[in-house]
Amino acid sequence: MTTLNLTEDTFASTIESNGIVLIDFWAAWCGPCRMFAPVYENVSDANPDIVFGKVDTEAEPGLAGAFGISSIPTLMVVRDGVVLFSQAGALPEPALVNLVQAARDVDMEDVRRQIAEQQAGKSESAAAE
Repeated sequence: MTTLNLTEDTFASTIESNGIVLIDFWAAWCGPCRMFAPVYENVSDANPDIVFGKVDTEAEPGLAGAFGISSIPTLMVVRDGVVLFSQAGALPEPALVNLVQAARDVDMEDVRRQIAEQQAGKSESAAAE
Protein backbone atom coordinates (compact mmCIF):
# COMPACT_ATOMS: atom_id res chain seq x y z
CA MET A 1 0.00 0.00 0.00
CA THR A 2 1.24 3.46 -0.78
CA THR A 3 1.79 5.66 2.23
CA LEU A 4 -0.82 8.32 2.96
CA ASN A 5 0.01 11.95 3.55
CA LEU A 6 -1.79 12.81 6.78
CA THR A 7 -3.00 16.33 7.54
CA GLU A 8 -4.92 17.91 10.39
CA ASP A 9 -8.06 17.32 8.30
CA THR A 10 -7.43 13.60 7.71
CA PHE A 11 -5.49 12.50 10.80
CA ALA A 12 -8.33 11.74 13.24
CA SER A 13 -10.52 9.97 10.69
CA THR A 14 -7.56 7.84 9.55
CA ILE A 15 -6.82 6.78 13.14
CA GLU A 16 -10.49 6.14 13.92
CA SER A 17 -11.28 4.12 10.79
CA ASN A 18 -8.25 1.81 10.75
CA GLY A 19 -7.02 -0.81 13.19
CA ILE A 20 -3.27 -0.29 12.95
CA VAL A 21 -1.72 2.96 11.73
CA LEU A 22 2.00 3.66 11.54
CA ILE A 23 2.90 7.32 11.31
CA ASP A 24 6.21 8.75 10.16
CA PHE A 25 6.73 12.36 11.26
CA TRP A 26 9.28 13.80 8.83
CA ALA A 27 10.45 16.88 6.90
CA ALA A 28 11.95 17.27 3.43
CA TRP A 29 15.13 18.92 4.77
CA CYS A 30 15.84 16.00 7.15
CA GLY A 31 18.57 13.68 5.83
CA PRO A 32 17.71 10.72 8.11
CA CYS A 33 14.04 11.14 7.10
CA ARG A 34 14.97 10.85 3.42
CA MET A 35 17.11 7.76 4.15
CA PHE A 36 14.25 6.14 6.12
CA ALA A 37 11.59 6.82 3.45
CA PRO A 38 12.43 3.83 1.18
CA VAL A 39 12.50 1.48 4.18
CA TYR A 40 9.08 2.78 5.28
CA GLU A 41 7.70 2.36 1.74
CA ASN A 42 9.04 -1.22 1.46
CA VAL A 43 7.46 -2.30 4.72
CA SER A 44 4.25 -0.49 3.73
CA ASP A 45 4.14 -2.44 0.47
CA ALA A 46 4.62 -5.71 2.36
CA ASN A 47 1.72 -4.93 4.77
CA PRO A 48 -1.22 -3.73 2.67
CA ASP A 49 -3.68 -4.33 5.53
CA ILE A 50 -2.01 -1.66 7.69
CA VAL A 51 -2.14 2.08 7.07
CA PHE A 52 1.26 3.75 6.78
CA GLY A 53 0.91 7.50 7.05
CA LYS A 54 3.36 10.36 6.84
CA VAL A 55 3.08 13.73 8.55
CA ASP A 56 5.20 16.50 7.06
CA THR A 57 6.09 18.45 10.20
CA GLU A 58 6.78 21.59 8.16
CA ALA A 59 3.34 21.54 6.53
CA GLU A 60 1.53 20.27 9.65
CA PRO A 61 3.12 21.98 12.67
CA GLY A 62 -0.12 21.62 14.64
CA LEU A 63 0.01 17.82 14.43
CA ALA A 64 3.69 17.76 15.29
CA GLY A 65 3.01 20.01 18.28
CA ALA A 66 0.02 18.00 19.44
CA PHE A 67 2.20 14.90 19.70
CA GLY A 68 5.22 16.70 21.13
CA ILE A 69 7.43 15.86 18.18
CA SER A 70 10.79 17.46 18.88
CA SER A 71 13.03 15.25 16.75
CA ILE A 72 12.51 13.73 13.33
CA PRO A 73 12.05 11.22 12.02
CA THR A 74 9.69 10.05 14.74
CA LEU A 75 7.75 6.85 14.24
CA MET A 76 4.46 6.26 16.00
CA VAL A 77 2.23 3.18 16.07
CA VAL A 78 -1.46 3.56 16.86
CA ARG A 79 -3.76 0.57 17.23
CA ASP A 80 -7.47 0.91 17.88
CA GLY A 81 -6.92 4.58 18.72
CA VAL A 82 -4.23 3.87 21.34
CA VAL A 83 -0.62 5.00 20.85
CA LEU A 84 1.44 1.86 21.45
CA PHE A 85 4.83 3.18 20.35
CA SER A 86 6.47 6.51 19.72
CA GLN A 87 10.19 6.91 19.19
CA ALA A 88 12.48 9.31 17.41
CA GLY A 89 15.02 7.94 14.97
CA ALA A 90 15.01 5.95 11.77
CA LEU A 91 14.75 2.18 12.07
CA PRO A 92 16.49 -0.37 9.88
CA GLU A 93 14.07 -2.47 7.86
CA PRO A 94 14.29 -5.62 10.05
CA ALA A 95 13.48 -3.54 13.15
CA LEU A 96 10.50 -1.92 11.42
CA VAL A 97 9.25 -5.35 10.30
CA ASN A 98 9.54 -6.53 13.93
CA LEU A 99 7.68 -3.45 15.14
CA VAL A 100 4.82 -4.12 12.74
CA GLN A 101 4.59 -7.72 13.98
CA ALA A 102 4.69 -6.55 17.60
CA ALA A 103 1.79 -4.16 16.88
CA ARG A 104 -0.18 -7.06 15.38
CA ASP A 105 0.55 -9.24 18.43
CA VAL A 106 -0.54 -6.77 21.14
CA ASP A 107 -3.46 -7.96 23.26
CA MET A 108 -5.65 -4.85 23.02
CA GLU A 109 -8.07 -6.11 25.68
CA ASP A 110 -5.14 -6.15 28.10
CA VAL A 111 -4.04 -2.67 26.98
CA ARG A 112 -7.56 -1.27 27.50
CA ARG A 113 -7.71 -2.92 30.95
CA GLN A 114 -4.36 -1.34 31.91
CA ILE A 115 -5.52 2.08 30.70
CA ALA A 116 -8.75 1.76 32.70
CA GLU A 117 -6.77 0.79 35.82
CA GLN A 118 -4.42 3.76 35.38
CA GLN A 119 -7.33 6.15 34.94
CA ALA A 120 -9.09 4.71 37.99
CA GLY A 121 -5.90 5.12 40.02
CA LYS A 122 -5.57 8.75 38.94
CA SER A 123 -9.19 9.42 39.85
CA GLU A 124 -8.72 7.83 43.28
CA SER A 125 -5.55 9.80 44.02
CA ALA A 126 -7.17 13.05 42.88
CA ALA A 127 -10.17 12.37 45.15
CA ALA A 128 -7.84 11.64 48.11
CA GLU A 129 -6.17 15.04 47.74
